[in-house]
Amino acid sequence: MKKFIGLGGIVLTMTICLLINFLLYSFFYPLKYQNIINLYAQEFKVDAALVCAVINAESSFDKDAVSNKGAIGLMQIMPTTARSLSYAFDEDIESEDLFDEKINIKYGTYYLSVLLKSFDLREALCAYNAGPTKVRSWLKNAQYSCDGEHLQVIPFKETREYVQKVEKNIKFYQNKII
Repeated sequence: MKKFIGLGGIVLTMTICLLINFLLYSFFYPLKYQNIINLYAQEFKVDAALVCAVINAESSFDKDAVSNKGAIGLMQIMPTTARSLSYAFDEDIESEDLFDEKINIKYGTYYLSVLLKSFDLREALCAYNAGPTKVRSWLKNAQYSCDGEHLQVIPFKETREYVQKVEKNIKFYQNKII
């Protein structure tokens, strides 16, 4: 009888640990809007795990997020960036449209695809955070880049931490079924 109770206690403890683990991962690595993410990831040939990782880092999947610099929505798109991207879709876009998860993911994923055509992944993430003009200037500076194509040093702490977070998030989301 003691062995049965001991085994039951172990099973109960393991079940509780698994549940806590699941809840923690769900909190730190939410996954919403899978259909929209997959649709635009496929359309623009961007890894869906990358899109999820960026959304997590940018807004923690809060479609109503607004940064102190004015970036909006899930993928934290600046209205000026969205307006410049809107020409590719022959659309008129207003700032408030960026709160719509479908529009925000469409524009953010498209923007990632544009950046990935100009930069390697790490530099594209820097460009998503700090802007492509800033990254190009860093790449021209021997203090930050030895070859003009790859950054050995990311000078902005915020951008450096952002890239680290997205890279960590990518590893997690690559292991999730999306």
